[in-house]
Amino acid sequence: MISLTQNPIFFNRNRVARVYTGGKLFNPFFGDEAVDGNLPEEWVASRVKALNEPSAGPDEGLSMVEGTDIPFASLLEKYPREMTGGKKFDVLVKLLDSAVRLPAQTHPDKTFSRAHFKSDHGKTESWLIVDTRPGAAIYFGFKDGITREKLEQAVDLSDKQGEDPFSELMQRVPARVGDVWLIPARVAHAIGAGCLILEVQEPTDFTVQPERWCDSYRLSDRQMYLGLDRKTALDCFDLSQTGEGVIQRGKKTPMPIEQLPKGVKEALITYQDTPCFAVNRIRLDAGKTAISGPAVFVVTAGTGALATATGSRPIKKGDYFFVPFAAGAVEVTAVAGLEIVECLPPAA
Repeated sequence: MISLTQNPIFFNRNRVARVYTGGKLFNPFFGDEAVDGNLPEEWVASRVKALNEPSAGPDEGLSMVEGTDIPFASLLEKYPREMTGGKKFDVLVKLLDSAVRLPAQTHPDKTFSRAHFKSDHGKTESWLIVDTRPGAAIYFGFKDGITREKLEQAVDLSDKQGEDPFSELMQRVPARVGDVWLIPARVAHAIGAGCLILEVQEPTDFTVQPERWCDSYRLSDRQMYLGLDRKTALDCFDLSQTGEGVIQRGKKTPMPIEQLPKGVKEALITYQDTPCFAVNRIRLDAGKTAISGPAVFVVTAGTGALATATGSRPIKKGDYFFVPFAAGAVEVTAVAGLEIVECLPPAA
């Protein structure tokens, strides 16, 4: 097992059920069948269990080491120094594809989570838009002038199937490949139809989504409010996060942080943006570079090779892996337009 922690770790595929439909865009990314269904999310190097109703089992959401039934979470627990240098790996990475607009939602911050869920983690998250369908959009922040009364009215109206009051409350923004967004806890948002997103977030599945219907699926009160009463759950929304200001704060511009011989490393989300995680992107036209952990890496374009203790392993778009702290510097070679996203846990 020690040798496992000294090499890049690959995983079994880990598609997770949600109330919304999607997954067709997993075809050009992973090579999956080009159909939409109720497994629209791939949880990457996950130590988090999905809060599904009903659940597919006690381990739903947990990632297993490639070719085994060894949970990634157990390696983090048993070998903390080799895996992470003794730090907690408090981050969750997902890929998700939406065929419909997701319910209007928000996520708790740490204070709300401690008070109501006995957790030290909220759910600040970031999005990198990897692919889109025609007309793709996201919804980010409330429009100016939204009050608690208007929010309550929208919740009541949404109880009737076919009504769509939340699309009128939130700001619709066209989604374009390469867009980067930071979604702080308590900001209203929704992923619109047609978005394949690489999401990096705090390691929880806490979502307050007070819309009764997701397309043709009727949410239960628990799915909407996580077991909280309606008033308390709606307190999770920050009604001051509105208008153009919240969009300007949320939209991020990739910034070069290192010029490589035949490529560049860019910061997408920094620790100055949020202390919860950081996200970088490595673009290599050719040549080599070194990566190190603890970090999750997702190949979003091109082909290349990854050095291991036993040789070289080909990598391509759709592959993902974890580099343990004990692995040290790992050499990556680009073959054709290689692009890798690096997902880092909290700095402290």
